[in-house]
Amino acid sequence: MQNLQNFRDYYEILGITKDATGEEIKKVYRRLARQYHPDLNPGNKEAEEKFKDIGEAYEVLSDVARRSQYDQFSRYWKQKGFVNNKAPKAKTWAGSSNGRTNTQNVDPGQFNDFESFINQVIGVGGRKESRNGSSTKTDPFRSPKSRVEYTVPKSPPRATRRDIEARLTLPLEKAYQGGKERIRLEDGRSLEVNMPPGMVTGQSIRLRNQGIGGGDLYLKITVLPHVLFKLDGFNIFCQVPVTPCEAVLGGQVEAPTLDGPVKMTIPPGVRTGQRLRLANKGYPGENGKRGDQLVEIQIVTPKNLTPEERELYEKLREIETFKPRADLLS
Repeated sequence: MQNLQNFRDYYEILGITKDATGEEIKKVYRRLARQYHPDLNPGNKEAEEKFKDIGEAYEVLSDVARRSQYDQFSRYWKQKGFVNNKAPKAKTWAGSSNGRTNTQNVDPGQFNDFESFINQVIGVGGRKESRNGSSTKTDPFRSPKSRVEYTVPKSPPRATRRDIEARLTLPLEKAYQGGKERIRLEDGRSLEVNMPPGMVTGQSIRLRNQGIGGGDLYLKITVLPHVLFKLDGFNIFCQVPVTPCEAVLGGQVEAPTLDGPVKMTIPPGVRTGQRLRLANKGYPGENGKRGDQLVEIQIVTPKNLTPEERELYEKLREIETFKPRADLLS
């Protein structure tokens, strides 16, 4: 007869309390299974046996029905029938095996130890009749169809929701107008995005559910420098060249804007560097209100003159009364 030391306390094997939840049991099992896995402990027989004990305990305690039966019947291991063969009276137990419920008479006195008794009752091991009538021992913690390898059960992969960021560089005209823009992401996806008007460098455009696992995609905007226009807040700065005659006489000249060329009036006698304002021709703000466009005048002299132009400039020099250096010579 074997003594009570053969009793397998599955809670003690896993190092958990009897009121542990199913999730706690799974968490502890996965940690211990990794720790004692044969692949991580080659040649370590003690770790291999510990790994099998952990698997056996998990097989019983992770199954609600088996755990309930184990908790119910394990109280009999303290009875004297397993020490001095004074077994308690045989009773009828409702056992479960392979998903089926069986009612059978089980006499604890038929077993040498509690381990054999509890395996018979809850169906995790026991005796199995062979074709010739002899009894063979089965693996107490796996079904006949399971593989020999003991591995940590893997939970089905779940997509992790994560936001991602991409950079989008735009010319100033496109940033000002907005509208549809096709972009290609690093993961190979091609998206057609309806961009808002009035975008600026550093702005982020949020695209819902276009990230990873249902996360969001943030487009970080960079606006390229423009050859004519320079943003100053919501105002736009540009330079407009004029001829000496236009500067002296004034009148209307064309000035470029983001909406196309417009006519602007320059006063007579305008100076180089003087700034004129085009109201509401600047960049749009968040409230839709636009800034102004500041036009800086640049007087440009011709380098190549026709004979007729040279003759007229010669006559003008003879008759002009404007003396710009008079103050320097007085």
